[in-house]
Amino acid sequence: MIIAELAQQGISELTAAGIPDCTSDVYLLLGHALQKSRTQLLAAGRDEVPTEALQEFACLLSRRKAREPVAYILGEQEFWSKAFVVNSSVLIPRPETEFLLETVFKELRNTPLPEHGKVIDLCCGSGVIAIILALELKRKIIGIDLSERALAVTWQNCLRHEVKDAVCLMQSDLLTAIEPHRRVSLVVSNPPYVSTHDVHHEVEPEVGDYEPHMALDGGELGLDLIERIRQDLPLVLEPGGRLFMEIGYDQGAAIIDMFSHSISGLRDFDKIEILKDYAGRDRILHARIS
Repeated sequence: MIIAELAQQGISELTAAGIPDCTSDVYLLLGHALQKSRTQLLAAGRDEVPTEALQEFACLLSRRKAREPVAYILGEQEFWSKAFVVNSSVLIPRPETEFLLETVFKELRNTPLPEHGKVIDLCCGSGVIAIILALELKRKIIGIDLSERALAVTWQNCLRHEVKDAVCLMQSDLLTAIEPHRRVSLVVSNPPYVSTHDVHHEVEPEVGDYEPHMALDGGELGLDLIERIRQDLPLVLEPGGRLFMEIGYDQGAAIIDMFSHSISGLRDFDKIEILKDYAGRDRILHARIS
């Protein structure tokens, strides 16, 4: 069978399996089996596919028909125009998190960080936030996650992108391992913020059946971990320290209320805003401690 015919067969099989807009999936999987880019596949469309590659592609296609995400099948995902190692221990990096980082860098151009304040990627997962912060800001980053397996993936990505000396990894239940010394100037976080009901009943199979629930499930309203972060931040942020956090599109009002409410004995936030993504949906919390 030639490459063009095999690609069309793959598209037909994935479509029949209920996977919409699957053309890019097929070319990624076929390209992996043949070690070719999509452009090379198209140029070589009339070439015969070797038997070994046919068998490998059939195996990859079978996994995708079972709704396993392509990123897990291939073991990597592109983010910030770089390839990152991913597996079922970590969430697959998404465009929303690229928007989070874009927002951070835009704000920091207007108001730079203090020179010596610590920078934390909270709930670091695959490490994409910590690594991009390290590369772009040229400073030390602390990556925190509760999952030892997730931290192992972060370390692989630190090695891949040559930032092992710039990123310090810490296993911690949110900020509990950070001393309350108020020396942190920036926290960037993509915490679990999906409601428990949605994790189990509403998200697509690629998410609910394959991605780690620990990194998704934020409790009944998706706000449990965000509330804990809000309570702990005044203990670690220095005056003027900032938080940038990815949130759900329907959580903006509740989070504004949460961060506006004073907690006895703790400093208040003097700036709280919800920033919308390119689709006009609530997406980023930006908060500054007084």
